[in-house]
Amino acid sequence: MVQQVTPETPIEVIYPESDGQPMADNTEQFAWIVKIKANLEILFASQSDVFIAGDLFWYPVKGSPNIKQAPDTLVVFGRPKGKRGSYLQWDEDNIPPQVVFEILSPSNTLKEMTKKLQFYQRYGVEEYYIYDLEKNDLNGLLRSGDSFEVIEEMNGWVSPRLGIRFQLTSETLEIFSPSGQKFLSPVEIDQLREQERQAKEAALQELEKERDRYQELLAKLKEKGIDTDNL
Repeated sequence: MVQQVTPETPIEVIYPESDGQPMADNTEQFAWIVKIKANLEILFASQSDVFIAGDLFWYPVKGSPNIKQAPDTLVVFGRPKGKRGSYLQWDEDNIPPQVVFEILSPSNTLKEMTKKLQFYQRYGVEEYYIYDLEKNDLNGLLRSGDSFEVIEEMNGWVSPRLGIRFQLTSETLEIFSPSGQKFLSPVEIDQLREQERQAKEAALQELEKERDRYQELLAKLKEKGIDTDNL
């Protein structure tokens, strides 16, 4: 009797899209994550091959769902914009995020941040920025070969990849686009747009008044018998 061997069914590997943990520990941390992500999206809105995400699981190794990180913000050059439940690197031309941001919270431990640094260093991140809200302290690391080197002076530093400039004041961190536009919160962006709208509206109203005054002047000249067509 010949025994038939039934091929084993491949086990499907699941790559979770959430760990059930909150995106941020407090409102200030969340606000910073949103500010950086939103302003980077605005900065690269016209470039279809720049993917930006916040708190998205990045899996660098196929078949290894336990090897993952979810940077507060990640930027990938060379990948199209679009919806993703997670960043599966092998489905993305094996391109790793080149830039990542982490906003420290009170719950972050030295062990946790060390693991993140080792992960980003091992899996190809070029620029790694860490902002400590409580201490108002910004640190940056830049890839050199297979490892990171600390950026000694972050005040005034310009990101090689993003072109943005970091400026530390006595109270907070300020970030500027290559054109000099300051990174703003969504509320500040909306307020700026409203100010611009009001300014345009005021300019149009003033233009209307000037036109009305001009028409009144022409009418008065005609009343006096002055040929305005030959003026």
